Amino acid sequence: MKELFDIKGKVIVITGGGGVLCGTMAKALGEAGAKIAVLDLIEAAAEKIVDEIKSNGGRAVAVKCNVLDKNSLERAHEKITSELGKIDILINGAGGNKKEATTSPDLSFFDLPSEAVRFVFELNFIGTLLPSQVFGREMAKNGAGIILNVSSMCAFSPLTKVPAYSAAKAAVSNFTQWLAVHVCQNYSKDIRVNAIAPGFFLTEQNRFLLTDEKTGELTARGKTIIDHTPMGKFGQPEDLIGTVMWLLSDAAKFVTGVVVPIDGGFSAFSGV
Repeated sequence: MKELFDIKGKVIVITGGGGVLCGTMAKALGEAGAKIAVLDLIEAAAEKIVDEIKSNGGRAVAVKCNVLDKNSLERAHEKITSELGKIDILINGAGGNKKEATTSPDLSFFDLPSEAVRFVFELNFIGTLLPSQVFGREMAKNGAGIILNVSSMCAFSPLTKVPAYSAAKAAVSNFTQWLAVHVCQNYSKDIRVNAIAPGFFLTEQNRFLLTDEKTGELTARGKTIIDHTPMGKFGQPEDLIGTVMWLLSDAAKFVTGVVVPIDGGFSAFSGV
């Protein structure tokens, strides 16, 4: 069983690696013996995660990178291969929502600024597609590799208030299936592409929607989410690790083109 889930020595690239969820993944994978490249637009955030990995005896490198800039990704690719070696795994974790692209009593759908909507859609979808091109090309040449995308519950059924984010994550799920088929048919049967779809985790991106900024209490939206989550709680970042380890290891070697909910049962509950 240890060999089945073993990722020791694998070079793993994680975009958005300075964030809460992907940072937790990065540290867990580093602890499991993988060599981690933490990519983030905020270099200090990436360096903090790398320092934590190294303090536990792991090997990691921080790379400032813009997932919406192919040249930035190419430079990151060169740095990673020179310092860590051949890239085995890509986790497309960069993404998020923006308050300006979120409907509210003060901002109707009809007044959502197109630049905010475009930013959210591009960050989540184009920010998944471009790294898949840059790092996936190496996998195609090597005939092996794994890409793990990060989708969302709103890809299954759109959430109120976040039209751009919901549309973008639906695109990520669809792209995951498309790319899984494409690489198998055109490059190698040993390249796998899957996605996880986290349920509701409190992060800086959604905190303003789920908790009151002044009191810290749940908003009406936050209460509705808890009521519709059979397990009755928000997820903890550590709750992602087991599924991620499975999808990145030989334990899932016949699994490709799937989107796995990690949601406390949210997607299974009809509300009645």
